[in-house]
Amino acid sequence: MMDSVTGLISGLIACEQAAGGGAQANEGVEEGGGVRRRVPPIELKLVPLEEGSEVTLNSDVMILQRQMDRRKAVVYLTLSGLLIFTTAFLLGYVAFRGMCRLCGNDGELIPLSDAAGAQHAPEGGVMYMAELREMLKKYLTEERIESTLRRVSRASHPPGSSEGNAVAREILQNLQNLRMDHTWTDSHYATLQFPSRTQPNTLWLVNSEGEELEEIPLDSEGYCAYSATGTATGGVVYVNYGRREDFEQLRALGIALNGSIAVARVGGAVSFAEKVWHAQEAGHVGVLIYPDPADVPQDPRRLGLHSNAVISEHVHLGSGDPFTPGFPSFNHTQFPSTQSSGLPIIPAQPISANVASKLLSQLSGSSCPRGWQGRLPYVQCVLGPGFTGPGERRVKMAVYNTMKPVLLNNIFASIEGKIEPDHYIIIGAQRDSWGPGAVKSGVGTALLMELARTFSNMVENGFSPRRSLLFVSWDGGEFGNVGATEWLEGYLTMLHLKAVAYFSLDQAILGDDILSVYSSPLLADLIEGAIKQVEHPKHTGQSILSLVQRQGGWRNIVKPLYLNSGAYSFTAFGGVPAMQLHFTEDARSYPFVNTQLDSVGRLQELLQGRLGSVGRAVAELVGLMVLKLSHDQILPLDVTCYSNTVQQLSSKLNQHTAQLQSRGLSPQWVFSARGDYSRAAKNLHEAIKNSDIQDERLARLYNTRIMRVEYYFLSQYVSVVETPFRHVFNGRGDHTLSALADHVSLLRSAPHLFNEARFRRQLALFTWTLQGAANALSGDVWNIDNPL
Repeated sequence: MMDSVTGLISGLIACEQAAGGGAQANEGVEEGGGVRRRVPPIELKLVPLEEGSEVTLNSDVMILQRQMDRRKAVVYLTLSGLLIFTTAFLLGYVAFRGMCRLCGNDGELIPLSDAAGAQHAPEGGVMYMAELREMLKKYLTEERIESTLRRVSRASHPPGSSEGNAVAREILQNLQNLRMDHTWTDSHYATLQFPSRTQPNTLWLVNSEGEELEEIPLDSEGYCAYSATGTATGGVVYVNYGRREDFEQLRALGIALNGSIAVARVGGAVSFAEKVWHAQEAGHVGVLIYPDPADVPQDPRRLGLHSNAVISEHVHLGSGDPFTPGFPSFNHTQFPSTQSSGLPIIPAQPISANVASKLLSQLSGSSCPRGWQGRLPYVQCVLGPGFTGPGERRVKMAVYNTMKPVLLNNIFASIEGKIEPDHYIIIGAQRDSWGPGAVKSGVGTALLMELARTFSNMVENGFSPRRSLLFVSWDGGEFGNVGATEWLEGYLTMLHLKAVAYFSLDQAILGDDILSVYSSPLLADLIEGAIKQVEHPKHTGQSILSLVQRQGGWRNIVKPLYLNSGAYSFTAFGGVPAMQLHFTEDARSYPFVNTQLDSVGRLQELLQGRLGSVGRAVAELVGLMVLKLSHDQILPLDVTCYSNTVQQLSSKLNQHTAQLQSRGLSPQWVFSARGDYSRAAKNLHEAIKNSDIQDERLARLYNTRIMRVEYYFLSQYVSVVETPFRHVFNGRGDHTLSALADHVSLLRSAPHLFNEARFRRQLALFTWTLQGAANALSGDVWNIDNPL
């Protein structure tokens, strides 16, 4: 009996070890997701039976069976619990990851590669945006920015010069050393204008017979590129800043403008080209442009210009090579001879404050309007055109600039995107300069090289951009962004399918106090997220946003792109969203841009040694925005922004409804097109919000529609040769929103100047462009809102 009991108990123990896992089987097994636990062995002792005792075998077997059943139940419950927990965790992870890509908050998960390219990702496969920001900050260095700036701003380096070619070779070599995916050059032969080496530009006082009474010395290095050449003689009229409203005020005062030479001062938020264009339209035969002490500091002891210094700037009302308007100036192409409609037909020349003082102090005529008085010494502000004193005196100017074909070399480097390699975020800077060009070209070049180096290091350490990054050093910037525009002209038909955005680094550091952002409205929202993360270079421990909020909020620092901006042609001509940043001083300006005095030493003096920290802040701002654009699943561009702009026009048209109706005109077309665009933008936003954007095909379809928005606003109804800046919001010409708004305002201010036929054409061109943008944004033709 004892043997049979012992055998039965041994069999039960063996069965329980096989079914539930005995001590030896469970020792060292990981339970509960990773906690190691040793299961104690079941100890059964055999007690000898006393003589006379009853053997209750069935009872003992039943007790052992119940113990085994309880252990089985525990094991099954544990496994069921683990299965439920794992399933819930996986479902929660998938749901959270989908929401996270839409929210765009600091905790956003950024994919390092697609599933097919998972081998590129570091351990874990994803990185948090916070990690990427820290990586960006880690690799940006102030010292490199300053050292690069000093190297490229040693001396004057205009396009085609030996100095310019040396700088280009250095930049190309440095980009190649960064082991970018691709590095190449893009060359163009452009026609540039330079001062004559044999015949300097001159200025005289002459009598009524044209005899030269006195030659007035000019700075031999100062000139206006693309000025008309030849001589012009006439009386002198002071035209303030040479703005359109300045000339309107002169006409209202009855000042004779035809046949006279305009003297305009630098500034007034208008370029030299615009000053000359307005003077030409007003009937002037020549233009002289000077820096007034009221606008440009002129005390060398306090970081100012000396009174004999001149400021040079091109006067082509456009961008690119003016002798190949609308098409690229490749050497192997043969086009009929033509020229840009923006080239002036009157001569223009920069003069110093001393020369301006000599001329303006001798003028006679009406007193200047209020607010026109500058700070030239010994000048009582009068308008001209006559001179005081005996005899009739006039001014004669002669411009002998010469044209020269120059080989321009744009330098490119790229980091290829892993998922959308055919979509680019472009960062660029002008490389050439008439003078040392610390601000004009050196700052942008230094920031470009530092950002290229930083992103290259990030890629080597696990960063994997979704979209490609292009780093570009442009040639011919001093002559109206010639290199950049020629490249745009060469790829205009496909850029709206490729280029996501452009960031210009030109003249980013003019101070260290106030940040200004010149941007396409589509990119404006990016700046808010960036300035939250970047420390102000002048106020340690405070973000840029905290200081901007004291100035009324971040939207107050965002302004429209301007003509001479390095970013302007990308949006107004190419239909690519673009942005340019400037740090400036609150109390004083940097006066040396476009002069031979634009040096690193003077810039460092203005910044009181903070050049590196300001450069780092700008690089970090641009880097953060590039980072977001290159990695978000859906491009973070605000397609609804233009609806608000059109709404402002609608309000203005409503104010003139009675006058328009009396002439048989109706703005209803514009209202309808605005409604269609607003609905299309809202529907696209809702569709993205409610879609599975993990679907790469769907995400690409949405991104393609978003990328094309800026391009949709290039008017298809005007010639790119005659009207290169075709953008109806940011361009220039009769087809633009601003021209339409200015024209309709004449209904109240000057009804006799209102032209009904012109207004009808303006209204039609703008409305058709807006309606076309609405239709394209809607997607497929069956999605266009066109109720019967």
